[in-house]
Amino acid sequence: MPAAAINPRRYFDSVARDRGAAPDAMPVCLYLEVTNRCNLLCETCPRTFEALEEPADMSWDLFRRIVDQIPDLARAVLHGVGEPMLVRELPHMVRYLKARGTYVLFNTNGTLLRPATFGDWIATGLDELRVSLDAADAATYRAVRGKDFFDRILRNVRRFTDFQRHAGAVTPRVSLWLTGLKETVLQLPQFVHLAAEMGVGEVYLQRLVFDEAGFGLARGESSLFARADPAEEEAIAAAQALGRTLGVRLDASGATEPGLSLRRQEEGQPWSSCRRPWSLMYFTAHGRALPCCIAPFSARGYDGYTLGDATQQSLREIWSGAAYREFRTRLLGEAPPLPCRNCGLRWSL
Repeated sequence: MPAAAINPRRYFDSVARDRGAAPDAMPVCLYLEVTNRCNLLCETCPRTFEALEEPADMSWDLFRRIVDQIPDLARAVLHGVGEPMLVRELPHMVRYLKARGTYVLFNTNGTLLRPATFGDWIATGLDELRVSLDAADAATYRAVRGKDFFDRILRNVRRFTDFQRHAGAVTPRVSLWLTGLKETVLQLPQFVHLAAEMGVGEVYLQRLVFDEAGFGLARGESSLFARADPAEEEAIAAAQALGRTLGVRLDASGATEPGLSLRRQEEGQPWSSCRRPWSLMYFTAHGRALPCCIAPFSARGYDGYTLGDATQQSLREIWSGAAYREFRTRLLGEAPPLPCRNCGLRWSL
């Protein structure tokens, strides 16, 4: 398996060198929104506040239709704006991808990770299990995530890592994720300590993405990007130092690191550094092609940046079609598409 499939930083650096309007090479990564349903009401998620598409799980037929068109797929990310573990076919999807040699991961809220399924998840060959926790105590968790599942998730994850250790299983790699908010960032050292207690060796600071109108906690005043004060930067540094002591690695989402992910890029068109429209495709549960996983959080509605429909077109037709070509051209110019306008300006790439 290429190192780039494991490390997103190297992954983005090693693909998409040809950034023409219609690249010859098909994408090496797929984001498949296996469901847009969820059992939480997170204050940072658009689906809590508006209907993006009709509730649905991606059908097995649509999943196969998409995946089978990229025989050399390096990486598959099985999440979008919903909770993947609600999908009955999810273990089957993971096994299907692993049989093809694909690196597979998904984010989960951890509420449905049950002891009876621990062995089954390990047996699928899943490479990464990312748990979005977003808080270091129950009260903050409820304020951010909308329900009282904090203790359940801690118990579930701790039991899973114990099960892995006793089984001698090295995969899936388990990590904890915290969305960087001014309301939560000071908890980051406590969050790292919590990860160590749960037997988790990786913690990620997730970028906050928000549109101009904002909703819930996904608004400009909650963002750390280019606005982190000394106390917040000190909390990040303290969490990194604590992580080194406890054996927990602190990193950031995407192709950045915690410090860099908070700094505004100085170049005039930071969005133009993006490689996603040349390296990956994102499909909603209904088969709608979107430019990336950030797009649903950065612009209201999908109509203005839908790039194709996998139920009606081949991936090659979408990838090389007029909508994708125009999107790529605009991304490299001074007037980028709506979901890209604030990348590098109000959140990290």
